[in-house]
Parts: sequence; structure tokens; C-alpha cells
Amino acid sequence: MSFTVYPAIDVRDGRVVRLRQGDYAQETRYGDDPLALATRYSEAGARWLHLVDLDAARAGGYTLAPLLRAISDRTGLHVQTGGGVRDEAGVEAILEAGAQRVVIGSLAVREPELVKGWLRTFGAGHLTIALDTRQDDDGEWRLPVHGWTESSEQTLFDLAADYADAGLQHLLCTDISRDGMLSGPSLGLYDELCRRFPQLDVQASGGIRDAADVAAARKAGCAGAVLGKSLLDGRLSLKDALRC
Repeated sequence: MSFTVYPAIDVRDGRVVRLRQGDYAQETRYGDDPLALATRYSEAGARWLHLVDLDAARAGGYTLAPLLRAISDRTGLHVQTGGGVRDEAGVEAILEAGAQRVVIGSLAVREPELVKGWLRTFGAGHLTIALDTRQDDDGEWRLPVHGWTESSEQTLFDLAADYADAGLQHLLCTDISRDGMLSGPSLGLYDELCRRFPQLDVQASGGIRDAADVAAARKAGCAGAVLGKSLLDGRLSLKDALRC
């Protein structure tokens, strides 16, 4: 199986930032030029970029179309991007702005029937379903919504099965407890996801610290890994990650 490294750029108020466990009050800033960072990632050998509109993720209405167009035109990177996608027109607009894939997050949990319809409309190759998950006291992987303050009735594996049956190809899964923590990826979770759903291209996200973690995610069966804080903090070089 091929394996893709996705350097991540999260944008808030035009700046490159990272949040700790998705908390907007725990923000670290890394500069004011996301296009320059995307260019550096491209020059280091990246083929894909994971671009997140944090403003839209909270308020709705994707705002990064001009940046997306510039990245697409100037770097040659393939981009998967999302944040605040609420309707079919929003998906279409992001694809027209230059994205290869649109990332659907909380809406995929709240309104799965709607989103499964988009798989048919746009094709499975153009959507990435992002399921953020947290393990409860009983060991079940739950799907927190509304700013991770409430949990959906469905479990991660139940909803993943529904999407797999609907023809999903790309699944991005983040263990919330590891997001932005540099504590290592949740390998047991990814191993189980990949074992249960071999037809899905699973992207690991959250906790990756170094090249060994990237290699471990690949060994667990993942088709890719999203790298954020480890690259921005200089703990991991993109070239080393790509060698995995």
C-alpha cells in the first residue's frame, strides 16, 4: 500500500497556529504566512497538504479559498482542506478553488445521511471524512461533537462501518486526547480501524512525534499520517518523515 505524509497547516485569523486538544484558548502561533510555509513543504518534497480553516470550523463558512488557490497555483501541492462545510454548495466551492479533497468533520457525525449523499454526488475520491474520537471509561471510542463537549450516540466503529458501506475511501481519524500533545499516535486504535475496514485509506492524526511514529502508523495499516506540531516545532523534519 502506498503511504502519504500530509504536513498540516491550521489557519486562524490569517496566521499559522496549532491548538492543544482542539482548544481555541490554547493556541500557539507559528507565523503569518501560510503560503510561504506551504511552499517550504512543497520544496521539501511533500505531494499533499492538509489545510484547516479554524475560523470556519467554529463559525461556519470556509474562508481560505484565496489561500487555497494560491497554494494550488504556486506550489503544485495536492490539498485536502476543510472547516465549516455545511452544505453541498460549500463542497463544490472548495473543489472549484483548487482542492483535491474536501474534509468533512462534525457534519459527518451529525448528519451522516446527507454526507453519504455527497459521496455519490462528488465521488469518494473527493471527500475525506474526519472523525475525532475519544475513548470513554468503558473503552468505547466515542464521537464528541459541539466543540467536543457532547458525544454522539454512535461509536466510531459503527459510523465508520456506515460510511464504508456507503463507499467511503478516505477516513481521517484523530484521537482527541493526543491532539497537539506529542505523546505518540494511538496505534491500537489505528490497528483496529485498519483491520476492521481494509477498504478504507485511514489517515492517522494526533500525537506523532518523530519518524519512528510515522513508520509505526504505516505498520499499523494506515495509508497516511497528518503531521502538525512535530514539524512546526522542528522535532521532525519533513524529509525524514517522507523517507518513511
